[in-house]
Amino acid sequence: MSDKALSCLVCVLFIHGVCGSGLFELKVHSFTGGVTDRCRRGSECGRFIRVCLKHYQVKLSPEPPCTYGSAQTPVLGTGPDSIRDSQAVRIPFQFTWPGTFSLIIEVWKTDSDQAVTDNEEDLISRSATGRRLAIGEDWSRDVQTGERSELRYSYRVVCGEHYYNEGCSVYCRPRDDAFGHFTCDESGRRTCLPGWEGVYCSEPICLPGCSTEYGYCETPDQCKCRIGWEGTFCDTCIRYPGCLHGTCQQPWHCDCQEGWGGLFCDQDLNYCTNHRPCRNGAACTNTGQGSYTCSCPPGYTGTDCQTEVNECESNPCRNGGSCTDLENNYTCTCPQGFYGKNCEVSAMTCADAPCFNGGSCTARPHGGYVCRCPLTFTGSNCEKKIDRCT
Repeated sequence: MSDKALSCLVCVLFIHGVCGSGLFELKVHSFTGGVTDRCRRGSECGRFIRVCLKHYQVKLSPEPPCTYGSAQTPVLGTGPDSIRDSQAVRIPFQFTWPGTFSLIIEVWKTDSDQAVTDNEEDLISRSATGRRLAIGEDWSRDVQTGERSELRYSYRVVCGEHYYNEGCSVYCRPRDDAFGHFTCDESGRRTCLPGWEGVYCSEPICLPGCSTEYGYCETPDQCKCRIGWEGTFCDTCIRYPGCLHGTCQQPWHCDCQEGWGGLFCDQDLNYCTNHRPCRNGAACTNTGQGSYTCSCPPGYTGTDCQTEVNECESNPCRNGGSCTDLENNYTCTCPQGFYGKNCEVSAMTCADAPCFNGGSCTARPHGGYVCRCPLTFTGSNCEKKIDRCT
């Protein structure tokens, strides 16, 4: 139900109160003269006033209808002074006040406590006039005189509660509920309460900085995120679930950072740079999907070139020489009488008769010698007998 419809319902329930868009009020200050006939019961008659308010007429007719409304007082008492400073007669209206009107004031008599106007013979006085009248709190005074009567009264038109402007046509009722949050200024314009905006002040003002596209609020200074967004200002998208090394520009995306791949950006495409697995100066090569190969420098082996090669394992030293392993090298400590990288060169010559057990000696061109051993002997100097049993 609208505010205005509710106001009309209240007006029906409380017709004598200030309701509707406006209210015409009239006070009778005095009425003198008129007929003085006694009533049918032989006692003095009671009197009451009926007011008819209608649209402005150049040629005023006192006949119905009272287009703006009508009202009357209860029976005021008996005697010529019974009508004096009566209570205000109020006629509410539900339209824009036009600023002009026609007014008919009737004084009636009655021989009961009922204010009825069925019998024209009970009409004491009728006065009619047309006037201009603006909305306002001030009372306008007037006097109507007849052949044998005088009626003094005052009147005014005021706006009903929550109605404003010159014609009481602007409705504004302050509220702070689901239908709006505002007060009303002196012209009936809505003034939003802090934190609210919009035509009816029903739109909350969100937290400053809250994304207008991805955030919203139901109360002032709030920022609630739409699906797929998060953060204080709802300006951060939610990544695809499980996204490890990725970002997003739209919700549920997983845009991989440089060097990462796969649906969840969990596959290292630049394993060499990120992890440096190769050791001892080896060169690393990415082979994709988190794999790599290491090119080992001389003297090292293994997946990551982590193992140093032992050059002494091949027993390079001859003639009883002892081997010492070095990085990518070795040295042989030769026994007496031998020299060379591998102790392969003998310091003796054939003149020294180095060959035993009948071996024949042959000199080498660049120094040293070679023994040619009989079938049953071996060794550099044919010093070892061959054991046929082994």
